[in-house]
Amino acid sequence: MAGDALRDTEATHFGFREVPLAEKQALVDTVFATVARRYDLMNDLMSAGLHRLWKDAMVNTLAAPKTGRPFRLVDVGGGTGDISFRVVEGAGAGVSSIVCDINPEMLKVGEERAFERGLSDRLTFQVCNAEELPFESNQFDGYTIAFAIRNVPRIDRALAEAYRVLKPGGRFLCLEFSNVDVPGLDKIYDFYSFHLIPRIGKMVVGEAEPYQYLVESIRRFPNRTVFADMIAEAGFSRVTAMPMTGGVVALHSGWKV
Repeated sequence: MAGDALRDTEATHFGFREVPLAEKQALVDTVFATVARRYDLMNDLMSAGLHRLWKDAMVNTLAAPKTGRPFRLVDVGGGTGDISFRVVEGAGAGVSSIVCDINPEMLKVGEERAFERGLSDRLTFQVCNAEELPFESNQFDGYTIAFAIRNVPRIDRALAEAYRVLKPGGRFLCLEFSNVDVPGLDKIYDFYSFHLIPRIGKMVVGEAEPYQYLVESIRRFPNRTVFADMIAEAGFSRVTAMPMTGGVVALHSGWKV
């Protein structure tokens, strides 16, 4: 099965380093606590602003209703709420979102922004672990996770939880970095990733190592075909993987039927 190599083992890859599985979450927490308040700025610098187009594509694909019809979204690994803000601000009054993240520093930033935008009644921020969500089954119409699932220690458990909390007819959407498949672009992408992104991180937040990890974690993530198989193994139907920007990222979709 495609996900077997990523299931419980004594160790997991953290970037290009091998660390005990039990330690990976603590390391990930440290990375994002370090960059919480400048995370969105760093996304702009790291992607030359392209992350905004990728996220817009995800939100458009979700197609939350613009009428007053109730629609509940759970945005896992949602951090400062970037995806949820886009969904709620572009949808009808019946749409609400719970932003889940394991890092309270990121959620605090999102909560402040929701208050400033007058959206506190439609956005909830909650500390959650993607591998064990604190919600009853069959609760949500949509589940989104953007640039976060590669940092989950046990990806198969997160996918199982996504399937569990969605209602029948609910949609799973995952935006994640993928494998570049355009000749020449892969070399440019590698140079930019490994040489420039850590330098940008050091310049903006004073540390290069968190961004060295972020780059390395992308290379450890399964390619989009393998990951699509894992989504299907979790029970989802009509699974697709749409590459964007030459395969730099992919938008994965699945339905609970």
